[in-house]
Amino acid sequence: MIGIITLFSRTICFFTSEESIFVKTKGVKMFEFDQYLGFLAFLTILTIGFWLMIFLLTFVVPYWLIGNLREMAKERKEAKRAQLEE
Repeated sequence: MIGIITLFSRTICFFTSEESIFVKTKGVKMFEFDQYLGFLAFLTILTIGFWLMIFLLTFVVPYWLIGNLREMAKERKEAKRAQLEE
């Protein structure tokens, strides 16, 4: 049995004579299964929130601002026309 210890993790890989590989982890498990599901849910919600903010800041807010400025310009133009017609 040959063991390989990685330098940056707590994992030891063992190769047996039948060329099958099994992995032992030193220390405690990182997550239990329910904690893993909670972590995945957290990452999913975080990712959805990130892309929603990108969408809002690049499309929705500029669309709203440009539309508002156009409406203000139309109202001023109509007010000037009404004032000149009087």
